[in-house]
Amino acid sequence: MTIPEPHWFESIAAHLGTAYLRYAFTKGTEQEVDFLIDALSLHSGDRVLDVGCGPGRHAHAFACRGLEVVGVDISERFIELATQAAPPGATFRRCDARLLDFTEEFDAVISLCQGGFGLLNGEQGDVVVLEGMARAVRPGGRLALSAFSAYFRLHHPGDESLHRFDADTGVDHEHTVVKNEEGDEKPVDLWTTCYTPRELRLLARSVGLTVDHVWSVDPGAYGRGAPDLDHAELLLVAHRP
Repeated sequence: MTIPEPHWFESIAAHLGTAYLRYAFTKGTEQEVDFLIDALSLHSGDRVLDVGCGPGRHAHAFACRGLEVVGVDISERFIELATQAAPPGATFRRCDARLLDFTEEFDAVISLCQGGFGLLNGEQGDVVVLEGMARAVRPGGRLALSAFSAYFRLHHPGDESLHRFDADTGVDHEHTVVKNEEGDEKPVDLWTTCYTPRELRLLARSVGLTVDHVWSVDPGAYGRGAPDLDHAELLLVAHRP
């Protein structure tokens, strides 16, 4: 598979390495996976595709619960780390989320923590990712993806000297600093597309999915709460008819 020109996140991932797993938002993996196994009606032996898997934290947890997981990520460094720590049942390959080439192979497809969805500077790239995810899941199979909430971003603007929200595209541009395993700092720019529940429903329907739920969640605190202004993420759950 041909990988397009480097994505802006690749250099950030290469710098972070295992330090990515030190961030607080990665500490709720076990709760998130247990919740999704129930919400997606998954069973031991089911096949799961993890799009934008990063260093494999969700894929590893799913595999440890008896599922067969394929993780894909554009970052060569993250795929190396995911493969090194992989338990039985989890495999990984480098792949651009816009170029998924799976067809009706999985019982469930996930993209969490803005892993493959939401980092493409606007709606069109995310549509392409969602099309590939919908194509990869079997008829009757389920899909889950998280997206940053536009409601939360506007209701909790944070430090405006570090964030700039583009009202036209819905993209939040953040200036921040990340540290690698040795503590070396690297100034970086992050572009995260924010969504409303309505937008996620429309996108899912546009690629042939039936929407089951849109919930407001926080990392490590997935639940079945109605959309609100005070949770950082939205969790879409849908299925392929």
